[in-house]
Amino acid sequence: MSCSILCRPHIFCCLPLKDLFLKIGFFPACLSPPENNFLLSYLHLTQVKEPLRWENHQYLWYVTVIFLCVSNQVIGHSNFGSIRATTCVYKGKWIYEVLISSQGLMQIGWCTLNCRFNQEEGVGDTSDSYAYDGNRVRKWNVTTTNYGKSWAAGDIVSCLIDLDEGSISFCLNGVSLGTAFDNISRGSGMAYFPAISLSFKESVAFNFGSRPLRYPLIGYRPLQDKPATDLVKAHKLLGYLKNVINIGIDVSDGKLVEKDSSTWQLQGEPTVLITLAHIFNHFAPLMCKVYLVEDVLMTFLLSILEGGGAVEAHPLIQQLLDLMWLLMEDYEIHECLKQLLMSLLRAYRFSPIVPDLGLQIHYLRLTIAVLKHEKSRKYLLQNVLFDVLRSVVFFYIKSPLRVEEAGLQELIPTTWWPNRFNKEGKESKEVKEETAEERLRRRAYERGCQRLKKRIEVVEELQVQILKLLLNNKDHGGGGASRYIFLNKFRKFLQENASNRGNLTVLCPPEYMVCFLHRLISALRHYWDEHKVKNPSALSSEDAYVPPQLFYNGKVDYFDLQRLGGLLSHLKKTLKDDLASKANILIDPAELQAVTMDDLDEDEESAVSTAQRPSASLAIGGALARPSWLSSPTLGRANRFLSTAAVSLMTPRRSLGAMEKVKVRALNMEQRTEEDIEGSHGNEGLLLGKPAEEPEQPITENSLLEVLDGIVMMYNLSVHQQLGKMVGVSDDVNEYAMALKDTEEKISRCPKRRRDIHEELVKSQKVFSEKLNHLSRRLAWINVTIYSKEKMQDIYWLLRVCIRTIEHGDRIGSLFAFMPEFYLSVAMNSYSALKNYFSPVNSMEELPGYEETLTRLAAILAKHFADSRIVGTDIRDSLMQALASYVCYPHSLRAVERIPEDQRVSMMRNLLAPYEQRPWAQTNWILVRLWRGCGFGYRYTRLPHLLKTKPEDASLPSLQKPCPSTLLQRHMADLLRSDREMAPSFLNSVLNQLNWAFSEFIGMIQEIQQAAERLERNFVDSRQLKVCATCFDLSVSLLRVLEMTVTLAPEIFLDWSRPSSELLLRRLAQLLNQVLNRVTAERNLFDRVVNLRLPGLESVDHYPILVGVTGILVRLLVDTDFQGAERATAVLLADPCFQLRSIQYLLGHTEPLVLGMASPSADKKHFSLQSYTDYISQEELAKVEQMLGHLSEESKQAAASTLPTSEEDLCPICYAHPISAVFKPCSHKSCKACINQHLMNNKDCFFCKATITGVDDYIKPATS
Repeated sequence: MSCSILCRPHIFCCLPLKDLFLKIGFFPACLSPPENNFLLSYLHLTQVKEPLRWENHQYLWYVTVIFLCVSNQVIGHSNFGSIRATTCVYKGKWIYEVLISSQGLMQIGWCTLNCRFNQEEGVGDTSDSYAYDGNRVRKWNVTTTNYGKSWAAGDIVSCLIDLDEGSISFCLNGVSLGTAFDNISRGSGMAYFPAISLSFKESVAFNFGSRPLRYPLIGYRPLQDKPATDLVKAHKLLGYLKNVINIGIDVSDGKLVEKDSSTWQLQGEPTVLITLAHIFNHFAPLMCKVYLVEDVLMTFLLSILEGGGAVEAHPLIQQLLDLMWLLMEDYEIHECLKQLLMSLLRAYRFSPIVPDLGLQIHYLRLTIAVLKHEKSRKYLLQNVLFDVLRSVVFFYIKSPLRVEEAGLQELIPTTWWPNRFNKEGKESKEVKEETAEERLRRRAYERGCQRLKKRIEVVEELQVQILKLLLNNKDHGGGGASRYIFLNKFRKFLQENASNRGNLTVLCPPEYMVCFLHRLISALRHYWDEHKVKNPSALSSEDAYVPPQLFYNGKVDYFDLQRLGGLLSHLKKTLKDDLASKANILIDPAELQAVTMDDLDEDEESAVSTAQRPSASLAIGGALARPSWLSSPTLGRANRFLSTAAVSLMTPRRSLGAMEKVKVRALNMEQRTEEDIEGSHGNEGLLLGKPAEEPEQPITENSLLEVLDGIVMMYNLSVHQQLGKMVGVSDDVNEYAMALKDTEEKISRCPKRRRDIHEELVKSQKVFSEKLNHLSRRLAWINVTIYSKEKMQDIYWLLRVCIRTIEHGDRIGSLFAFMPEFYLSVAMNSYSALKNYFSPVNSMEELPGYEETLTRLAAILAKHFADSRIVGTDIRDSLMQALASYVCYPHSLRAVERIPEDQRVSMMRNLLAPYEQRPWAQTNWILVRLWRGCGFGYRYTRLPHLLKTKPEDASLPSLQKPCPSTLLQRHMADLLRSDREMAPSFLNSVLNQLNWAFSEFIGMIQEIQQAAERLERNFVDSRQLKVCATCFDLSVSLLRVLEMTVTLAPEIFLDWSRPSSELLLRRLAQLLNQVLNRVTAERNLFDRVVNLRLPGLESVDHYPILVGVTGILVRLLVDTDFQGAERATAVLLADPCFQLRSIQYLLGHTEPLVLGMASPSADKKHFSLQSYTDYISQEELAKVEQMLGHLSEESKQAAASTLPTSEEDLCPICYAHPISAVFKPCSHKSCKACINQHLMNNKDCFFCKATITGVDDYIKPATS
């Protein structure tokens, strides 16, 4: 039966009741005349007159509707674009509202038609334009002065103009900020347009009166009049509807009785149904208008819930929605529900924060009530929640920028902040006895935080209830369950945010993503554990992971996201045999053909036409902003290409053989059904292609696995970035607390006679205290909403999910390459967040299974940083950096030592691979950290000359106390000793990189010195200084790795039975002499640049590089046996660059004066290791003195025994050693050191480029 018969009757008297009821189907029997009379009395009592006639009131107004688009939303797409309305006002009092979606740089106000704006000048920068800027808290009219308050996202600015008095003023959330401008220009030709200028990516929405103003002001009219006639109609009809609900029919007595409206149900009584149909005949068209939906319908529905109690205690809303679906046309109910949800979203998002969060709770309760209605929920999920608006707004709890307006002063009357700091400015780990006053303040502050937490938890629970409704998979009536609609829309939402990272109109703000992620985790774990109760063999949410077949069977679309093994098309080609053998998946050859962009040209026009919405607004100084991220973006051509190129879904195929194969088939992701996801009748759904390595134990429902996969992707997209951003408030508290403590100490030391200084210090103390009071309350809100213990447990759970997923994926061999890169990224980033972002509030060590989790993550980093299955440069670098950070902290380094021995040895073997084959800086850093604390004078945390500089962040990996690993050092020593090919190749690469890094450093400081000596004013590029300092740091770290190698395995250099030992020792001596000569010469280039103390070169100093060289020399010349010392001494002295004065310089011995050279100034300090007694032990100093004595004696003997060499007999490459080798077959000659070094990198002759097949000893022929 068509519902149009019921909801569109013309005049009831024209339709006999008997026929009407028969057509409706409720009462097939005929009605007697008394029942007809009863109907008439019922209609009279409910005051529904027939036919209804309305007067059409007309209003005369001076403006037209400004924006004709659906949503008056503007986003900045240029540096400082301006937009002006198309309609002006020239007399009277007018108001419009601006809903602030982002709190950045904007200037909002009024302008005239003559104003001309550009990318630098906007509203308020010309003589006839006036603006308010809440970002900088100023007003603008050519010049600028302080005005108003700072605004935040979620605030509403009311812009008022009084053209009778000639004044402009503004209100923030309904609170007047005072008159901003008076005596504005008026008269002939002066009319004012609403206008705004906003910077890139800032977003606002306008309300000119198309919706009820949130903060109307008496005497001021909105630019668009409210629909007064329709409002009268709607309120009258709503009154009739209330009467129907409040009056019941006692059929037995034939009387009308009053009853409780909360218990009203639509039970099919014909008289009531006819009456309601007549009401909705007029009411339904009105409910398609946004103003009436927000002012009439939403207000009425909210009033139903005002009594409090659970939403389930108010079934009237469900009955009303049933009624609306029954009596309204489909297009009417669809538009009505869409406008209702949009109104609820705006009301929730832009409601001011009050202490009990009552407004937010009220709107969320109504949202839950609407979504509890199954038919409405499915329609909204399918068409509205992810298409017209972004439902994630409902899961966001905004942070108040002005704590006094949010009532936090009453909720947290006592503030507190940490006031015990170490040198680096962080809260001291050494807990000192706090005073009684501090203890009372801290406890009072914590009680206030707990009160706030309980109130916020109420909102969070309501938000989780919304997601539980959306994830319901039991509501199969009228189509698929809600969960499967949600999954398809959720995947599209993820695609928009993953594939449009640069498109600001599509991206969901990261602060919304954080809240959405936590609520989704709560809802997911609820359903996961609920399934576990019903199916005991399944896994609990504590053991959750994503099975590896989701990554290669194509059932889940990963868009354009990078896989560990590279591009998906490449993986399908190279691993198609492995897919067939390990996962029973056959790839259709047609799927391997590349999809070209030309195939998608037909999609371009439709995409463009959908994305561009008409608007009657005028853009000035920039392109017209597209709709905001609340609007529905259409997938562009590139996204369609990437989606098409993805692995298609696969269906099973039976072959003649015993093994069952599956074949690829395409299926649109948004049209997937429950069967496609969950599987049925032998179809495994998402779990298609299960590898043999996977256990048989069921995990959970397949749909929940896809939700879990989406959560991991969400964290990678923007959540981690936002977690790091919000830590800034905690850092601000620490900085202000340090400043306050410093000021209080100055006050206590201030002489009584200096009252002027004392007064200034007291003022500063007051400013710091007020700022800290504000920040501590704001920090309490952030800690509760973002960094609470429960939120920390969510991130920890996500970390463990990623670890288990990676472990399961690793077991399937080559197919591990199909895993998306973001799983490894989330594992690393979530651990970083737990360690760095949550630690000030909650300790990671208190989490269950912390030590085990740390060890399992260490095993992943140790194994996969050099995994050949991972080809992406970025992810490999991230793994290397994560491992480098891991070994800097004692807890995580111990975790590395706890992984199985074979994995530790494999990790060290990969670290000792030749540097030329990969990015080597992080590898070298890891080896240095493993050695730091064992090297010569290498026990410092910060360099000695930097101790008095500005404190740095103590949490940085480079500022951690030395924590060497003797276990990993032992593995390194064993590998270098046992593998005779590894040691020479590794050390050759280290020596090559040291030669390059130090040479680059010297070249750059020469340029810096030349620039500093020029007479004209000049500036040294800061990037050049940074690169220069980096080269110096690399040189120092490479020297430390050489020191580590010489100490752990000296035989590599000193055991000349090894083929490359003598060559490596000669190269090492050559480099050490070059470094010493460059650094130790008095008044040389290095000395002058160090004395300049240029910003950016703070780490460049004598100490770090000289102690590194000294450590190597001491180990070769002192801490070794007699034979080794003799060999090292002979090679060192034989190098032509050796100078004894460089060794003497280490102990402060100055070089003798040369005739004609000016004597050094008496006050000039000379470098000496003896000056660093806090860093160098007496034993180490004694070894340096012993080395100096040894070299002094040996150099004298060598000088006496050296015979002069003819120039013709010198090596033509180095001119330092006699010719001792001849090349085969070309017969060119050089010394052995040169040719051996050359052959380690190149097999071609140094002179003629012929391939060298052998090297023979050269014997000089006897002269006649």
